[in-house]
Amino acid sequence: MTAAGPGETAEVAIARIAAFERGRLLSILVGALKDFQLAEDSLQDALESALLHWRRSGLPQNPAAWLVEVARRKAVDRLRRAQRFQTKSGEIVFLLENAIAVASAEPEVVEDERLKLILICCHPALDRKTSVALTLRSVLGLSTEAVADAFLDGHDAMAQRLVRARQKIARAGIPFAVPAPSEWPDRLEGVLAVIYLAFNEGYAASGETLIRVDLCDEAIRLGRLMLELSPGEPEAEGLLALMLLHHARSGTRTGADGILLTLEAQDRSLWRKSEIAEGAGILEKALRRGRPGPYQLQAAIAALHAEAPSFAATDWPQIAALYALLAETGDNPVHALNRIAALSYVEGSEAALSRLKPIAPALVRYQPFHALHADLLLRTGANAAAAIAYRQAIALSGSEPERRFLRARLEDCLNRGPDGAGTVSASEGRE
Repeated sequence: MTAAGPGETAEVAIARIAAFERGRLLSILVGALKDFQLAEDSLQDALESALLHWRRSGLPQNPAAWLVEVARRKAVDRLRRAQRFQTKSGEIVFLLENAIAVASAEPEVVEDERLKLILICCHPALDRKTSVALTLRSVLGLSTEAVADAFLDGHDAMAQRLVRARQKIARAGIPFAVPAPSEWPDRLEGVLAVIYLAFNEGYAASGETLIRVDLCDEAIRLGRLMLELSPGEPEAEGLLALMLLHHARSGTRTGADGILLTLEAQDRSLWRKSEIAEGAGILEKALRRGRPGPYQLQAAIAALHAEAPSFAATDWPQIAALYALLAETGDNPVHALNRIAALSYVEGSEAALSRLKPIAPALVRYQPFHALHADLLLRTGANAAAAIAYRQAIALSGSEPERRFLRARLEDCLNRGPDGAGTVSASEGRE
């Protein structure tokens, strides 16, 4: 567990631990308490206590260890208040007499605490969507709203899903034990989905910054660890390749003014060539295995963008074809939307516009749908309709750099005057 950083205040230390160590601490508590909700509640109690004590007395030498010890005591208090002392007396004695730092005589197969808890949470007794959502919320600390947005769900509906998941875990007595390697294949799809959605959240963060580099880096780290645990698994390779290929150009996604830069406007000379080469090499190895899946196909699309010498030289027909294959792997309207964006450079904007209507109901709350709709309308000279779509996109955007970009496009749209007063060739280009 990490020591306090030099000059850290209580608030800074708690924010750092909540962002970077919460999953590891929760894994330790879950492993000892065998009760997910109790572990979460006790850790939250400990964080609240830390804010009071650390402000008054200063930071302990090892803040994370302090939190585990206090969470242990808070767990005891909660059990007593719930009048479960008689039924839980054995557990309470254990908690009182032993620090929660469970050691095993056998070496652990999974040593990383956060990955361990992800494997635990992706239990086959929970449906994949629920287990992934619970893991993103509890282990990686994403807000309920961010988790809901990742699944294109309503915020209230997702909150209810998470509550039901915790209740099911308690009722069914789902064990919180690290699965044996023989059980990993049943959980692989869920674990990869968690890592993928965590990266996506980092790559399109809300608030003042467009990218949460810490979350992207953590997702890539977990992707590397998962590949070490599942060597030769092509989808694990595909996911790592996909993240590296996207991350290679993360530094060029905003300009000096903080406004989002489209793929067309980014300075390709600043893309990190080493990451592109590594990602392309991993992807090539995965594809040679002859079992292409969604992550490999998305990585292949990312590679075409990353390796194109210019935006004009992008192989749009191949990208559209790959999105068509991707659509066959599952009913995902976002993949259909991205295919339409690619097809707009193959068939033209008018043809692409006609393809948007069938997927509109599924993406009515999805900001990129309205941004692409506005872009296509503007490219066809339908300036008034484009302005409406840009306003819808701005209202749905949670990112300030993105909102600045969309407001600039809206202003440009309004300056064009009546419909047909001009067209624009700029791309949505935010692959």
